[in-house]
Amino acid sequence: MADIEGKKPEQAPGERSGEEGSTGPVGGPPKRRKRSKGAGGGMTVAEAGRKGGQAVRDKYGPSFYEQIGKKGGEAVKAERGHAFYEEIGKKGGEAVKAERGHAFYEEIGKKGGESVKASRGAGFYEEIGKRGGHRVRELIEDAKRTEEAEREEGEGLGPNE
Repeated sequence: MADIEGKKPEQAPGERSGEEGSTGPVGGPPKRRKRSKGAGGGMTVAEAGRKGGQAVRDKYGPSFYEQIGKKGGEAVKAERGHAFYEEIGKKGGEAVKAERGHAFYEEIGKKGGESVKASRGAGFYEEIGKRGGHRVRELIEDAKRTEEAEREEGEGLGPNE
């Protein structure tokens, strides 16, 4: 649109400029929206992708995406291994931590705890606490027995034997 004097109105950086798309870098020409090739209806690539995705969803149903996602995940696991998922999980966690901060984890932890308490009851926490305590005690006893056995083996071997 032109103003009264026939000039285009000034536009702030990052502001949309109608059909042409958003502005480019400061002082640069405006960016153009990518259009799909061919004599389609002048649809952008994003619009065509969205339309195609909706058609697939309508034809095969939402469970289709679950199936292909699982196949893709298994293929990546076979190709890259378990460590790859650990690495990307760690990167994702660090990104969330940087973006949302420590308070976010406190909030979702509290929500999760309240949800578990509502579905399993307060007694559940007592039970898992006891199990954890018993397991820790067993691990400590095992470590002491191993240390004692190693010490006895070391004492049995002297310089004269």
